[in-house]
Amino acid sequence: MKIVLREDRDGIGQAGDVVTVADGFAHNFLLPHGLALKATSKNINLIAEERKQQARQAELEKKKLEEMTHRLEKVSVTIPVKVGEDGKFYGSVTTTDIALALGEEGIELNRKKIVLTEPIKTLGIHHIPVKLHPALSAEIKLWVVKE
Repeated sequence: MKIVLREDRDGIGQAGDVVTVADGFAHNFLLPHGLALKATSKNINLIAEERKQQARQAELEKKKLEEMTHRLEKVSVTIPVKVGEDGKFYGSVTTTDIALALGEEGIELNRKKIVLTEPIKTLGIHHIPVKLHPALSAEIKLWVVKE
């Protein structure tokens, strides 16, 4: 049976490809799960239009992320922390703290986008990488100061 794939499938093909598969595989798995459509001219055009729309959406998303990257590169965030007499931290600065500080600056960012190998436990200036997209990243300047 000829079908048009809606998603990439290993061993079968890429989304939008017209492929021939066993009737049972198409009727029992691909079609009921919405992974493919029967290969009619209407469905082929429908999939092509979906791909164009997804490409446009991805382009808009990338532009938004590029703007966010430029904003993040310009921002400098200060986080005051409690420090003991001997200069030791009480706690540490985490991705949650950084995301909240960015929120106060008017930048809403998911804390999971902030890349910290370990929590920050020293005073001073830190350059924190932010991974917005596999192809886009930025660096935030973070000031950790005594409260």
